[in-house]
Amino acid sequence: MKEAIPDLIARFRIKHGLFRKELVEAQVFDLDQFGCVLKTDKIFNPGDTLPLDLVMAMPFDNIRAKGVSGLVTERRKHCSNFFYSVDFNISESPQPALLAEQLERIREVVGKKQSLRSRRSGGPGRRSSPAT
Repeated sequence: MKEAIPDLIARFRIKHGLFRKELVEAQVFDLDQFGCVLKTDKIFNPGDTLPLDLVMAMPFDNIRAKGVSGLVTERRKHCSNFFYSVDFNISESPQPALLAEQLERIREVVGKKQSLRSRRSGGPGRRSSPAT
């Protein structure tokens, strides 16, 4: 199983009755231009729509993609949690161009962070001794 993407979370609200809502933060395990994979103990079904915000923690100011409409396409149980494949529907946003730009910025930062992390940990392609 892949590791969670560092510093990236998805936030969404779940209704409990008429007046009560719960704010849920879920780890993000995969992210591309089409969607993401979330891990949470909350139960959703394929076909459910999740209005979520993606938040990338940064040293000075977090990068946010607010109001992302996500369609749950798959659910896999793992211990007491579930992994959900979620497809983004950017066209449902009031400002689709802005949302697409915010998501692209988050993907760029994730790519840079993962690249730095793999270099620091001796990732693929790194030599342990200089070539002679």
